[in-house]
Amino acid sequence: MRALTAAAAATAVTAPTPARLFLVSARRAAPRFGYCRASSASRLLRSSCYASTTMEDETSTSASAQVQESGAGSVKQQVSNLVALSLRATVPEVDVEPTVEVCTTKFGDYQCNNAMGLWSKVKGSGTSFKNPNAIGQAIAKNLPACDVIESTSVAGPGFVNIVLSNSWVAKRIQDMLVNGIKTWAPILPVKRLVVDFSSPNIAKEMHVGHLRSTIIGDTLARMFEFSNVDVLRRNHVGDWGTQFGMLIEFLFEKFPEWEELGSQAIGDLQLFYKASKEKFDNDAEFKDRAQQAVVRLQGGEEKYRSAWKKICEISRNEFDQVYKLLDVQLEEKGESFYNPYIPQVLEGLSNQGFIKESEGARVIFIEGHKIPLIVVKRDGGFNYASTDLAALWYRLNVEKAEWIIYVTDVGQQQHFDMFFKAARMAGWLPDPNEKKFPKTSHVGFGLVLGADGKRFRTRSTEVVRLGDLLDEAKARSKSELKQRLTDNGKIVDWTDEELEETSKAVGYGAVKYADLKNNRLTNYTFSFDQMLSDKGNTAVYLQYAHARICSIIRKSNMDIEELKMNGKISLGHPDERVLGLYLIRFAEVVEDACTHLLPNVLCEYLYNLSEMFTRFYTNCQVVGSPEEPSRLLLCEATAVVMRQCFHLLGITPVYKL
Repeated sequence: MRALTAAAAATAVTAPTPARLFLVSARRAAPRFGYCRASSASRLLRSSCYASTTMEDETSTSASAQVQESGAGSVKQQVSNLVALSLRATVPEVDVEPTVEVCTTKFGDYQCNNAMGLWSKVKGSGTSFKNPNAIGQAIAKNLPACDVIESTSVAGPGFVNIVLSNSWVAKRIQDMLVNGIKTWAPILPVKRLVVDFSSPNIAKEMHVGHLRSTIIGDTLARMFEFSNVDVLRRNHVGDWGTQFGMLIEFLFEKFPEWEELGSQAIGDLQLFYKASKEKFDNDAEFKDRAQQAVVRLQGGEEKYRSAWKKICEISRNEFDQVYKLLDVQLEEKGESFYNPYIPQVLEGLSNQGFIKESEGARVIFIEGHKIPLIVVKRDGGFNYASTDLAALWYRLNVEKAEWIIYVTDVGQQQHFDMFFKAARMAGWLPDPNEKKFPKTSHVGFGLVLGADGKRFRTRSTEVVRLGDLLDEAKARSKSELKQRLTDNGKIVDWTDEELEETSKAVGYGAVKYADLKNNRLTNYTFSFDQMLSDKGNTAVYLQYAHARICSIIRKSNMDIEELKMNGKISLGHPDERVLGLYLIRFAEVVEDACTHLLPNVLCEYLYNLSEMFTRFYTNCQVVGSPEEPSRLLLCEATAVVMRQCFHLLGITPVYKL
């Protein structure tokens, strides 16, 4: 995990040769935003990408332009495009962005809230409009005739309520069933981004403290990937620092023939680390040798580099086992990778006059902070900030990322605030108020707590190993599943392999969902009993809901694939329409979760969808009804969207329980 006690390093091991350093100069333009009454709802950034030399003088095509051109994107984006056309016809002299939100009243599905803002701009200018309501009436009248909108009405000071056409909603669902859920991917105004997450320290085992960064980062990456963004998943492991001198010297001392013994010499890396740390703290002579080992490692001596590589390899293999259980993909680019870039990056910042001498260290003074950002320590070593600056430079200039997202605990907020401000001072990033690319974001998260309200630990006060936690989740899930199947007499219908795979899916999914359903900024209490409950907002409940839908479809004995091609969806019953309307809002929910970097938005949608389906199924008979073909298609559409939600959350869906 990223730690603020970052390693000192003067020279790095083998890494790509840094390109000649160039810093970013900004060309800025003010963005345009319309008035939005429902400020809590999301609005996708519509402005062009921030132009800079790192972006090769290219700007990202805005989301609205892509929707206009292709007819794709979320329903909200499509409605916004229609409103934009109306606004240009209504007030051609005013340049304004459409503000469209989901309508929370019974009078519409979406609402345009531009009228009041427009009235403040045009009143007193000789306009023919007498009040905001008149502007709202004109906006409604000027909406293009199309098959999307069924009707409109204007309320109060010009709020335009828009009701979508049932036939259009039904067709949109049916098109998704035929062409795939990918056609519902939102269009975002970013082409490439980095998600920096997980980031454990080499030689230390992954524990429950790494859980949140790993699964939050993975979910963010999955949502952006679904949205057709090129996502660079980066594991910024702590693979460089003074601790390696301690480990290497201990290895040489205990096992002079370590190269022949290989991994067996080290054995349990955690025990090996603790033993070496104890000797380092209590043996002054060993401490001196360990510090010399760091110098030799940094100097590139082959013997020390080989030992370093072996320790990293053992640790990496342990990490990979956990990532495999969690089904998380990462590309490792650790601290050592960026070390060759640090000197030139700091030289460039120094030439710009930002780096100053202070009490023997080299620092950057940041406005609004009492302490400076230390980039070179008193002993001349580099640290966490210098590595992060080099990594950001690389991601902007070499990897050409437009958005760099860092997923760490909230305790590191101050570091990232200072680090980002330093990058803006240097001209690498635009002012955040301008809503331009490239940009950086710190995705902070709270703690995982035990029942006592303190950090989640074992009874022996040790941190909980992440692998052990996942094993226990699977074991508990399997025990409860077997008991349930035994009680209802269905255990004979299950193979051992089905029990094993279902237990993994339910157990691991329960752990992930219990974390992701919370606003990431809050702490949450870890409880197997709560997360494995089949009642309430849990992954287990949602898995049962999905399995029940699959069971309904199986019991119908209809060919669902043939129905997709030849059947027709009807939304005649109110609960059919409510379910259908909520289904087609999936894209804008993903858009909202991506824009605000909040996975819990998707969890809330998934839970609400399951509740709406339950209401639909209770009030609308499916199997054996005259509307069976249509309602089976609604069942299938719900299952497809639920499975996509599961996938974005990193959860494997089950088809029977």
